[in-house]
Amino acid sequence: MWPNGLVAILVIAFGLFGKSARETFRYDRALVLDGGEYWRLVTGHFVHGSLRHLILNLVALALVTALFARDYSARGWLLITALSMAAIDVGFVFYEPHLAWYVGYSGVLHGILAAGTVAWWRRGPATLALALSAILVGKLAWEQWHGALPLSGDLPVVVDAHLYGALGGALAASILLICRQLWLSRPRSL
Repeated sequence: MWPNGLVAILVIAFGLFGKSARETFRYDRALVLDGGEYWRLVTGHFVHGSLRHLILNLVALALVTALFARDYSARGWLLITALSMAAIDVGFVFYEPHLAWYVGYSGVLHGILAAGTVAWWRRGPATLALALSAILVGKLAWEQWHGALPLSGDLPVVVDAHLYGALGGALAASILLICRQLWLSRPRSL
């Protein structure tokens, strides 16, 4: 899963510049929509609110990499990452008009987790896939009804980023699964 190594490097690099990087590269609704700074739709995922936020996202990235690295090709992971980011950005722009700014990679991490869940349903065992699905859906439901999990501490968490990211990751994994099935079922000629 080489794209995650690149992501880790980008996240660390953006994290080294602290507050100035956060303000320069964060998703900022007004600057995106009124100022034409569309690149913030991408860079906002790589900057973080604090060193603790950065470390939590890097640890989560290492964990999902360890769990799901072999489930997709490098191109598959790039699609999953891109669609997770796009889903978050579309969600923010069209459904979160009150959200002034956002930083962090956790929404994309939820997309990776959702894609990994789809892969586990494909490769089994079903009990692990079911458990992972229940945990992911349960966490997302909790966040929608009650807000961020208590272990988030004092970090401001935009829980809708998790939901949008998970939807984008599940969509990307479904597209990859359908393409794989079509490729496997096509007639072979000698």
